[in-house]
Amino acid sequence: MAWQNPEDATLRAILERTRTIALVGASSKSERPSHGVMRYLLSAGYEVIPIRPGGGEVLGLPCVASLTDLDEPPDLIDVFRASEHVAGIVEAAIALQAPVVWLQDGVVDEAAAGRAQEAGLIVVMDECTLRVHRRLVADS
Repeated sequence: MAWQNPEDATLRAILERTRTIALVGASSKSERPSHGVMRYLLSAGYEVIPIRPGGGEVLGLPCVASLTDLDEPPDLIDVFRASEHVAGIVEAAIALQAPVVWLQDGVVDEAAAGRAQEAGLIVVMDECTLRVHRRLVADS
């Protein structure tokens, strides 16, 4: 069976109840999609925790090296990493008991998504948080 993301009503509810977002693959380079999406999410009122192994800062916020370094689960884990990294990210999300894993455009791992769902997480795959937020929340 082909992968299906949650329906719009569920996506809207996720984005409306989310307060904290761990953004995996945050970049300080303004030309990177993760940078623009992080800027947008901050402007939309979310608390964003940049996850980046190299440390440093993104948009003035200190980076956390890994999801495993978080003290409590974020409401949503937004993933800007290549698909081959998703399995490890999902395992960390399950261990954290994060409610939602959101894989950005082009990020696909159906096996890892299935494991996340089996563990009770909601998974959105190959979809942009910025675009969905604009379509379902910002414009409503």
